[in-house]
Amino acid sequence: MTIRRMRDALLMHEDLNFLLTNRVPRRALTLLVGRLSRIENRWFARVGIAVWGAFTELDLSEAQQRSFNSLRACFTRALKPGSRPQVMSDDVVTSPCDAIVGAMGCVGEVGAGQLLQAKGMPYRLEDLLGSVAEAARWEGAHFVTLRLTSAMYHRFHAPYAGRLSHVRYISGDTWNVNPVALQRVQQLFARNERAVLRLDLTNGTELALVPVAAILVASIRLHALDVTLNLNWAGATEMRCDHAFDKGEELGWFEHGSTIIVLAPRGLRWAAGISPGQRIRVGQALLVGARGGAGPAMPGPVSSP
Repeated sequence: MTIRRMRDALLMHEDLNFLLTNRVPRRALTLLVGRLSRIENRWFARVGIAVWGAFTELDLSEAQQRSFNSLRACFTRALKPGSRPQVMSDDVVTSPCDAIVGAMGCVGEVGAGQLLQAKGMPYRLEDLLGSVAEAARWEGAHFVTLRLTSAMYHRFHAPYAGRLSHVRYISGDTWNVNPVALQRVQQLFARNERAVLRLDLTNGTELALVPVAAILVASIRLHALDVTLNLNWAGATEMRCDHAFDKGEELGWFEHGSTIIVLAPRGLRWAAGISPGQRIRVGQALLVGARGGAGPAMPGPVSSP
């Protein structure tokens, strides 16, 4: 059996997939792979990338460089200029990342303060955000789950012009975030390591991005902060910042595939073609109707409990 057939068989067998990607010592394995990924040796990197590519749809044709000193350098690779053109209209909120669209809708549709991680699997927004007060402000807002596979481009970008005003880092687990796990692990996104980014947009509204890390290299890097957010941090950490960005500007990266949950104000509507299962790229239209404010603006900042 070839490696690709083995990969396909693993993906098809849900019980085995879940066992091998979740019923393992997730934290220890994540820390180990994180260390291995930082080893700077071209031979080691080439072997690791070859194995990685055999089990995934890894495509480096758009990468700014084709040779890497480490696995981490390949995970966090930049793309050639112009590879991700932005829809620059002030009416459009764009996708912050390359991803597969997952669950989407409005907060509260399946129960007060709740959203979906998969069909029949709701979770509470306050648990995701780590703040009861902040969750209340997003009742009725749009949400969409954008899942990055391990082979995708791992950097994420500003979906609209504005400022990053606050980051809340929440330490947590490292469950896989693939569809098999989302159907089996309750409250998965609210259990994993994550960061909550508050974006104040130039149209007077707010947007929230919640990068959620996963098994293996569970680290998040933001250009606005001179730290790497990873498993060495404990508990919830509040970080105020004032980082201006233009639409499409790079905000940071994952050191492996994972998920970004987007929370957007009421009054917007989904861009044409946005639906679960669709592949989307950085800069493509995600939501429209943002010009001059997207419906009622979210209330001003409140203190976290």
